[in-house]
Formats: sequence, structure tokens, C-alpha cells
Amino acid sequence: MDSWESYKPAMAMVGLQMTYAGLAIFSRAALLKGMSPHVFAVYRQAIATLVIAPVAYVVRRKAGGGCSIGVRSFSLIFLSALIGVAINQNIYFEGMYLASSSMASASSNLIPAITFAMAAILGLEKVNLRQLRHIAKILGTVLCVGGAISMALLKGPKLLNSEFIMHKSSVSLLGGENWLLGCLFLLGSACCWSIWLILQVPVSASYPDHLSLSAWLCFLSSLQSAAIAIFLEPNPQAWIFSSYLELACCAFAGIVGSGITFFVQAWTVSQRGPLFPAMFSPLCTVLVTFFGTIFLHEEIFVGSVVGAIAVIVGLYVVLWGKAKDLEDTKKEMDQSEKTTTVQVLVDDSTKTTACICKRELEEPLLGDKLPK
Repeated sequence: MDSWESYKPAMAMVGLQMTYAGLAIFSRAALLKGMSPHVFAVYRQAIATLVIAPVAYVVRRKAGGGCSIGVRSFSLIFLSALIGVAINQNIYFEGMYLASSSMASASSNLIPAITFAMAAILGLEKVNLRQLRHIAKILGTVLCVGGAISMALLKGPKLLNSEFIMHKSSVSLLGGENWLLGCLFLLGSACCWSIWLILQVPVSASYPDHLSLSAWLCFLSSLQSAAIAIFLEPNPQAWIFSSYLELACCAFAGIVGSGITFFVQAWTVSQRGPLFPAMFSPLCTVLVTFFGTIFLHEEIFVGSVVGAIAVIVGLYVVLWGKAKDLEDTKKEMDQSEKTTTVQVLVDDSTKTTACICKRELEEPLLGDKLPK
């Protein structure tokens, strides 16, 4: 039973990465059909709100109420929804439309490295060039950034799908001329998600109810995304579904991509920490590249493959350094607990000895009953 419980987080993350891969493929298909990226973001969050909000309400009532939301909690959740969901998804879908689904998936592997760089700048992450694990984190970050630049700038010859003449013109139009712009959007999306991860520390401390927090994030981000879409998408026809594929993609993205994945990821982080989910990110990249080549006929370039490999290698180098940090922190905590335990035992032993000495001094030298 214990072994089965220990496998649950890993199984959840494998399923989550498969979900992300399907989400990337379906989203790219809907965008290629002509759906606006900004409208897609609004529908995704609105559907997610309609699904997860009633569930959160019922669970909260059965639990007899939960943690109350104050001004500070609401402000943090609002900022988290704005940066990590509304702005993030708008530029992410725009970048996916201009580049490709495989490029969008590969850019997500930059998140741990960017998060480490931001945390180091803010002083949340210690950097000591005399220790190997800190050097590994710096080198891994450089590898990730260098790989992302290679994916954006160094295309090279085509590896796959160079023979699809029907799809060649449309793909080159969307992913060739505007490839660099799409990569910049995806890089900005990774930065927004890294900021969102850093914000989760004060957000979770202020409002620890994960299910209600997901509902609030979906609700606020749907309003924020709607405000963004009104300014960036003035065409009213963009809000009308032109095919069942667009409707199905929005439903899948909202119910599974936002509603379920937010809760599963929060549960996994609470079980294994924030590094554990990041280790499964390359799996999504491989799946998206494979299915995108088959179903969407996306072109694969040598520069993209080399850059993706560099990003994945850099990701695991950063994760290795973070894992060593966690091991050292655990050792320090264990050593501190041992020291505290020994100190308590010494104090208790001293007190016991003192009590015995005091009792011996207070007792008379001869007992109450003298030998007759």
C-alpha cells in the first residue's frame, strides 16, 4: 500500500504531461483554424471557472467553511491571476500561433532556470561559486537560455515534413517569417510563469485552500483576459465559434487544461515539492514534437532539435543542483534536531542528577527505622 502511494505523484505527473501535450496540439489546431488567441484564453478560463467553482463551493460547505479571504490574500491572488494566467496565456497562445506547438512546449523547460535566476536576483536563492551545486545551477541556466536562443535563431536544414507541399506554405507563413516574434512571446510567457511560481509562496501562505484558490484564479483571470481581448480583438466575429473543433478545444482546455491541472499540480507540489513536477517537463516536449509532426505536419529543424536538447540538459543540471541543496538542507535540519535532542537529554540528565543530589541532602543520614 505504501509503495502504491509513493507512485501516485509520479503517475499524476505523467498523466499531467500527456494532458499538456494534448492541450498544445488541440490549441495549435484551433488557432490554425482561425480562432483568436485572445478569445481562446477568455473561453478557456471562463469554462474552467464554470467547472471548478461549483466543486470548490460544495467541498467548502461540506468542510464547514474554509480560510477567509482578506485584502492581502485577494491582492496576491489578483496579481497572480493577472501575471501567471491572463498575460501568460495571451502571449503563450500568440507565440504558439506564430511559432509551433513543439517550440511552445520546449519553451516551458526554461521555467526552472528562469525561476532560479529571478530567485537569485531577489535574494531568495543563495549562490556560492565555491560549491559545485551552485556552479551547476548557473551552468544549467546558461544552457537553457542558450538552447532557447538556438531554437529561435538557428533553424538549419529540415529534418522532417519537408515533403508536405500542401502544408509547407501555411507553416512557413506562420512559423517562418514570424518565428522570432513567436519565440519572444514564448520567452515572455516562461518569465510570467516563473513570476507566478515565486508568487505562490506568499499566496499559499496567505490562502492555503488549493481548490478554492484554483477557482479564484480561474474566475479573476477570465475577467482579466476578457478585458485584454476587448482591447486587442475589436472584431466581434472573433467571438463566434466557426467549427466544432474550436468549441471542443476550448472545452478541453478549460475543463482539463485549467480546472483539473491546476489542482493536480498544486497537490503534487504539496506532496513532493516544486522540483518534482519540473522534472517531467521534457516528457511533454517529446510528446508534442512527435504528435505535432504527425497530425499538424509541423516542420522540424536541426537548430530546434539541438536547442531543445540543450534546454533539457540544462534543466536537469539545474534540478541536480537544487536536489543537492535540498539534501544539504535536510542534513542540516537532521543535525540540528540531533543537537537539540542531545542538549535536551543533557539538560534532563543534569536536572535528574541535581534532584537526586538535593533529595540525598535533604534526607536524614539515618533512616526512620533504626536496626534493633
